Amino acid sequence: MNTSLQTLTLGLCLAAAGLSPTLATAQSAAPAPTLTRTLVTKGDVSVPGREGVVMKVELPAGAVAGWHTHPGEEISYVLEGETVLLVAGQAPRKVVAGEGFVIPAGVVHSARNESPAAAKLVGVYVVEKGQPLASPAAAPASP
Repeated sequence: MNTSLQTLTLGLCLAAAGLSPTLATAQSAAPAPTLTRTLVTKGDVSVPGREGVVMKVELPAGAVAGWHTHPGEEISYVLEGETVLLVAGQAPRKVVAGEGFVIPAGVVHSARNESPAAAKLVGVYVVEKGQPLASPAAAPASP
């Protein structure tokens, strides 16, 4: 079977299955790596209506956390690797193993890992009880 006939046959088979060739290709692509948070512990703090949450955070090589906010403060320490911290209204800042950062409540921020290795952090959050730990946010006009 010649190449153009094979392509036509594949296209017809995909159309019969209700798929487009573009969609079939997109579905077979590997998903982009994303940030993961694993709960270490959480508990009440001395401020009424707030709790402390400790998370193990991992940002794989090439991953982007995505713009988001927290219903309280984030205090993080980079254990391994490095990441570029993006905070609304501030210049991007590289943070490396041994460094930390603080994000005030409600501030829109993200992170991206431009290095070939995963970045691993300890994230401590002092947040409003009953609220999601993180909520998606629109990208700022100029990060």
